[in-house]
Amino acid sequence: MRYAIYFTPPAHDTLTLAAAQWLGRNAFSGDAMEPPAIRSLGLHDVAFNTALPRRYGFHATLKAPFRLAPGVTEQALLRHLMRFAGAHDRFEMPKLEVVRLGNFFGLAPVFPCERMQFLAASVVQEFDAFRTPLSEAEIERCDPGDLSAPQFANLHRWGHPYVMDEFRFHMTLTGPLSPIEMPRFELALRDYFDPYLRKTIDVANLALFVEDEPGAPFHVHSLHPMGRVAARKIA
Repeated sequence: MRYAIYFTPPAHDTLTLAAAQWLGRNAFSGDAMEPPAIRSLGLHDVAFNTALPRRYGFHATLKAPFRLAPGVTEQALLRHLMRFAGAHDRFEMPKLEVVRLGNFFGLAPVFPCERMQFLAASVVQEFDAFRTPLSEAEIERCDPGDLSAPQFANLHRWGHPYVMDEFRFHMTLTGPLSPIEMPRFELALRDYFDPYLRKTIDVANLALFVEDEPGAPFHVHSLHPMGRVAARKIA
């Protein structure tokens, strides 16, 4: 079993529902979703090119998937995550937009958000004691030869290359695309998501996702409210 600490909007948020339909699966309920009808893309095109993010669910990674360290229980992780979330105030993040990230597409803020950068770094540091370090085989599967020196150092220190100064908030929408497919998907994604990207994002919860067994889809285990009210309730 693996755990991950992600950000995702609440289950009934319009962006969550639209993304679940695009990806073909709702990470809260686990239900399969019918892909949206998009004139420029066939249903099989969408289904094939969303297979990778479909397994992980609609999210932004804060603490990448990890196995619990020896002696650490799920209950201990939950208690710590509840306290941690309650000690950090909720905030608004800039509106999101469809962006190209290497050979795939995702949603990212229209300009950087320092509070999200700080939150992400804090999550990585705070919960590192809860994870089992990566094995050499797991490190090799991350293709370390393609990483920069800081990314390689992050992989060994924190279990993921894209953290700290290398972190960029994004919510993945496709798997790798060929150069020929890029323009077609970019237009389709902008048309589809534009109605849901017209407001700022309320960062009010941290989400614990769980992978029950290797290769299984990740699903939302629980949402943990941020802010002093949440902290008082926990106390």
